[in-house]
Amino acid sequence: MHEPSVSQVVAELRALGVRPGGVLLVHTSFRAVRPIEGGPLGLIRALHAAVGDDGTLVMPTMTDGQGVFDPRSTPTAGMGITAETFWRQPGVLRSGHPGGSFAAAGPLAERLCAPQPLSPPHGPDSPPGRVHALGGQVLLLGVTHAENTTLHVAEAIARVPYAVAHPCVIEVDGVARTEMIRETDHCCRRFGLADGWLRERGLQREGRVGKAHARLCASRDLVAVAVEHLARSPLTFLCPPDEGCEECDVARASVPADRRRGDDGSRPR
Repeated sequence: MHEPSVSQVVAELRALGVRPGGVLLVHTSFRAVRPIEGGPLGLIRALHAAVGDDGTLVMPTMTDGQGVFDPRSTPTAGMGITAETFWRQPGVLRSGHPGGSFAAAGPLAERLCAPQPLSPPHGPDSPPGRVHALGGQVLLLGVTHAENTTLHVAEAIARVPYAVAHPCVIEVDGVARTEMIRETDHCCRRFGLADGWLRERGLQREGRVGKAHARLCASRDLVAVAVEHLARSPLTFLCPPDEGCEECDVARASVPADRRRGDDGSRPR
C-alpha cells in the first residue's frame, strides 16, 4: 500500500485550504487517514508544517472525568491516537478543564489553553471558543461534524434551552470531590446537518488527505450558520422524539416547559 510522505500530506492540507500562520483546530481519526510516513507523529508533523512556525495547532484531549485530572499525565478518552500522541510532545500545552481539555502548540497556545469556567466546557470562553474568537479554522480529518466540538460553542452562543449535568472529579486545594457539570450534551448525530448548511453557501472545502475524506471550514462561518438555524429552531440538533434516541430525549427533558411549546425538534424546513 502506498504510504504518502509527510511533504505530500502537507501539500494536500495546503490544497484543501489550511492557512499558514493561522489557528487550526483538528479532529481526526488516524485509522481513516493511514498509512502515512511516520504514523501519527508523521501526521502531526504534516499538520505543524501546514500551519507553519507562525501557526497554532489545536486538538481535543478530553477525558472521562472520573478521576483527578493531571494535564501532564491523564490520558484522553476516545480522542484517537493522533490527539493522544500530540499532547505528549515537547512544547505542547494542555488546558486544565477536568473533562473537556484541549492541547495546543504554537504562538497562541498559552492563550488558547488559559483557565476556563467548568460550565459550559465548550462555551465561548474555552479552547474551541477561543479558536472561534481568533478566526481559526476547523479541520475534520476522517471524521464528521458529529465529532465537531465547535458546534457546542454555537449552542452556547445561541443559548439553547437544554443542558445535561454529568459528574466530574475536580480537585480544590488538594482535595478531590465530584461536581455535576452542566453541558449541552446529546448524541450529536444531527450536527451532521452542518454539512448541508455549509455546502449550500460554499463555506466548506472538502477533499482527500491521505486516505481520509477531509472537511475544512472557518470556525466563525460554522458558528454563524449554526446560530442562525438554532435561532429559528433551538432544538435543531436533538433527534426528533419519535426516533427513540435516549441521549437526545434526556436533553429534551431538561428544557423548561415554557421553552418546549412550538418546537418539537422536527427537522428545519
